[in-house]
Amino acid sequence: MEDVLTKATAEGVRIYALCTTNLVREATQKHGCSHLASAALGRAMNGALLLAATMKDGERISVRFKGDGPLGEVVADAEGNSVRGYVENPDAFLPLKADGKLDVGGGIGAGNIIVTRYLQNAEPFTGYCELADGEIASDLTKYLYVSEQTPSSVALGVLVDKDGTVTASGGFFIQAMPGCSEEVLAKLEENVSLTPYVTQLLEIGYTPEKIIEILGRGLDVDIKETIPVQFKCRCSREKILAALGNLDHASLDELAHDEVTEAHCQFCNTTYTFTQAEIQGLLNKE
Repeated sequence: MEDVLTKATAEGVRIYALCTTNLVREATQKHGCSHLASAALGRAMNGALLLAATMKDGERISVRFKGDGPLGEVVADAEGNSVRGYVENPDAFLPLKADGKLDVGGGIGAGNIIVTRYLQNAEPFTGYCELADGEIASDLTKYLYVSEQTPSSVALGVLVDKDGTVTASGGFFIQAMPGCSEEVLAKLEENVSLTPYVTQLLEIGYTPEKIIEILGRGLDVDIKETIPVQFKCRCSREKILAALGNLDHASLDELAHDEVTEAHCQFCNTTYTFTQAEIQGLLNKE
């Protein structure tokens, strides 16, 4: 199934759903993630994409889950239809929970969720609150309610097989808009309670549009658009070299003594190599 995000409305509520199996598989392979880290990173990237879908073109959102668990910090950053992310300790491991599921909550632990919205023609807005349970979807739901006063429901899932390959990934996001009736909210709450896990639906071939129809059954659902989504980092060799050029003279001078300078991007696990002549060229521009 293609990686896509579908947007819809239903009687005063926005409902977004997405499938990200391929892009999450790509990201977790790039980072060499364990089963646990794959689930955490995939959920975070799904959440970031769903929140980015509520923003204007050219705006960006960064979501950080900063807990005391073995995974360390889990970060996802989304703009439009692109997302990137990383796990501080991608090889972290924990035993499965009693129900046989990966213990993402234990992997992240207790701490905070930090959300930064990079808006057009405005200062970035950062909000945070304590993690609900480290399971990411419930943490985002709590954050939206506590910090942004927007009652929402977020469901995120990543299915990882025994050999560590991501076989299904996606999620949905439901948010009431001003004027939405209590009856509609009650109906949606009932529908959500009766809906299987999103990964179960994706596994049997349900598209995001079909998932929205299930969530909105009994309501007047209006599908707005379906867009492709992708794992894409904004880094490049040119951008990294320009960033090195912003270092102070003493730091650049120190780097210029090395035959090779390496710079690493956490988000895509790419290492860039620069020659001594290139660093010297940055010094000469000062």
